[in-house]
Amino acid sequence: MIGPVLVFAAVFLMATSFVVLWRAFRGPTVADRVVAIMAVATKTTVIIVLIAVYSDQKSYVNVALVYAMIGFVATIGAAKYLIKGKLD
Repeated sequence: MIGPVLVFAAVFLMATSFVVLWRAFRGPTVADRVVAIMAVATKTTVIIVLIAVYSDQKSYVNVALVYAMIGFVATIGAAKYLIKGKLD
């Protein structure tokens, strides 16, 4: 019963990821591009969790958590680079 809902949610998130990638490609400022890329990372994390629930593989949730942590560190690095102009 919940399987088709999970598949629809994953397909919807993938479709909206392409819209966000277009914003990352055409963004007027660097900040818009960084926010768009981080949104894609968040959507990818949610898609991995949906796949974990759909396939009943609990190890995928661990992969999603690691991916979310990497996305968080990348966000901090990008923000620091935008503010200071360097990563020191």
